[in-house]
Amino acid sequence: MLTLVGQRWPVMVLQVLANGPLRFNELRRATAPVTQRMLSASLRGLERDGLITRTVYPSVPPKVEYELTEAGRTLNVALYNIADWADANLETVTAARAAYQAG
Repeated sequence: MLTLVGQRWPVMVLQVLANGPLRFNELRRATAPVTQRMLSASLRGLERDGLITRTVYPSVPPKVEYELTEAGRTLNVALYNIADWADANLETVTAARAAYQAG
């Protein structure tokens, strides 16, 4: 799971889907400049891990939507907490790095 959190595109997809279900091209626009290949791989991985669902609607052309599962929603909460921590501690970490380099 830590590997997932360290990847750019899956985390971005999770954050974008926090606003509700989206179709592939809507996700692609919202996560630009992600490539189609990388977005597809990210979606497959998130679906495999149970963080999103993929719903195919019987229409022509087929309509496919992606949406967060409950696990995906709770992971998003954790990701936002990490981002808040990073914002609150940026100066402390920057100062520690400078002291380490000088030391």
